[in-house]
Amino acid sequence: MNGRMDRLELNRLGLRVRVVQAPMAGGVSTPALVAAVSQAGGLGSLGAAYLTPRQIAQAGAAVRARTDRPFAVNLFIPGPLPEVTAEEVAAAVADLAPLHAELGLMPPALPGQVQEDFEAQFRAVLELRPAVFSFAFGQLGAEKVAALRAAGILVMGTATSGLEASALARNGVDAVVVQGGAAGGHRGGWTHDGLEDTLHLTRVAVRAVNVPVIAAGGLMDAADVRAALGAGASLAQCGTAFLRAREAGTSAPYRAALAAARVGDTTLTRAFSGKAARGLANRVTASVGRPLPYPLQNALTRDLRAAASRAGRPEFLSLWAGEGAHRGREGTAAELLAGLWP
Repeated sequence: MNGRMDRLELNRLGLRVRVVQAPMAGGVSTPALVAAVSQAGGLGSLGAAYLTPRQIAQAGAAVRARTDRPFAVNLFIPGPLPEVTAEEVAAAVADLAPLHAELGLMPPALPGQVQEDFEAQFRAVLELRPAVFSFAFGQLGAEKVAALRAAGILVMGTATSGLEASALARNGVDAVVVQGGAAGGHRGGWTHDGLEDTLHLTRVAVRAVNVPVIAAGGLMDAADVRAALGAGASLAQCGTAFLRAREAGTSAPYRAALAAARVGDTTLTRAFSGKAARGLANRVTASVGRPLPYPLQNALTRDLRAAASRAGRPEFLSLWAGEGAHRGREGTAAELLAGLWP
């Protein structure tokens, strides 16, 4: 290991296990999951992209009530809201309307607010002062990087290519998370979808940047983690491997779909959020062909996803999962973490 992050990893983060639990937004990365991973020696991560500032503060306090170990908080970098035509909105609504009707919902409609206030979220993170702040979907301005540094918070950015990794390093991050194409959930880059093999991307990034690299995507067991570290990664980041953890906020229908997953069941889709994301294929991924761009589609499908979860209908849920979903296991977070560590 090398660089500023590695020294602080040993001295301040004190990780006993070189595994980061991926920050899964939308309720999966509960305070209980984050705390359990950190307590067991890894780095737990709170996916806070959809939380209000008050909820960020509450979730952070809930983590600290369970552990005094370091943890991370993750946000999505917002871009300008996309401009769409009335015809594009009508097409997206038409795709979703039959699904709404089947669940007894009113026809879909865009809400007045389509995403949280990032500036307010960021201020909440600064006030919370987690050990690590990670982000995806873009770059963080130099002023915000400096503010995090001043607060003693390590900064990790997400890349899906060597070029993005280099851009993040130039922007002053302490470490770069490189997300391979096998990863579940949203693609974390901002220039293109980036579907490179995880180990290849890790090697490219290690050569390209002078900060530690964290490998993510398809890492489901200790052999995968060993391979990522062998490719030069300082840490391995795992998300799908924790989806069936006892402490995770994964809903019952989501868990059932994961338990039944087979090789090749995932797909890359924009149907739920308008941004490319990997999950288990279902009726929504098959039938929605005209989604609005992110974050509009994400807001448009919010009611559908909430109703499907209440009704136990996984065919209408965003079942984010990586290509290794069929290799997932149930257990406590500590048990799953132990299975990832050589």
